[in-house]
Amino acid sequence: MELRIAVAKINNAFSAKSGDTVEIIERPNGGLSAVLADGQINGQSNKGISTMVGHRVIGNISEGVRDGSAIRAVSSRIYAEHNGHVQADLIVISADMQSNTILVSKNSPVPVFVVSEDKVDCLTTESEPIGLRADSTPAIVELPIHPGLVVVAFSDGIYHAGQQSQLSFEISTALESFLEEQEPTAQEIADFLLNQAIRMDNNRPQDDMSVVVMAVSYQSPDQIRRMNVTMTL
Repeated sequence: MELRIAVAKINNAFSAKSGDTVEIIERPNGGLSAVLADGQINGQSNKGISTMVGHRVIGNISEGVRDGSAIRAVSSRIYAEHNGHVQADLIVISADMQSNTILVSKNSPVPVFVVSEDKVDCLTTESEPIGLRADSTPAIVELPIHPGLVVVAFSDGIYHAGQQSQLSFEISTALESFLEEQEPTAQEIADFLLNQAIRMDNNRPQDDMSVVVMAVSYQSPDQIRRMNVTMTL
């Protein structure tokens, strides 16, 4: 099997700096973790907060702390430092080779989508952003790793795309249709969802948009581990 992580991002049309942050790290006991954070101060998007949150969660995971405990520790610290004025929507997707599972940890009202055996499921478990209270707890789902499994996470800019035009982005339907027509890579799935969301906002994103896709393919051509990163300058 081969594990792939893909990211597609774009800033909102009114800012040169995105408030979303995506971090990826190799886990100390095997596997990979992807962290998606969307930070706010007093309700306003803030890149510094999302970067801080992402770095702190990644730092805890790199030291061997389990995902749920890593998130709770960061939330408690942010609450202590800012007394509830700072918050962040946070989603962590981890492929844990020790347990041979994919963990989805969510402190966000935005759902996560899971594709398995050509069926798209929406993980809608309620969870509040971190930083609002000292004891914020993530909603956690554990999925056995198997070929064909795809996990899709995104920021609220994707989820709410089209709302200003009174349109509704039916993400589950879009994903099902896209997957029926072909066998896309993780990057193709991320690019497809981002482009669909941009079109829903009439090609002027009303909010920062980020998509993170973790996919398990059926076979790997060799034992070499690769990571590819591209960024517009």
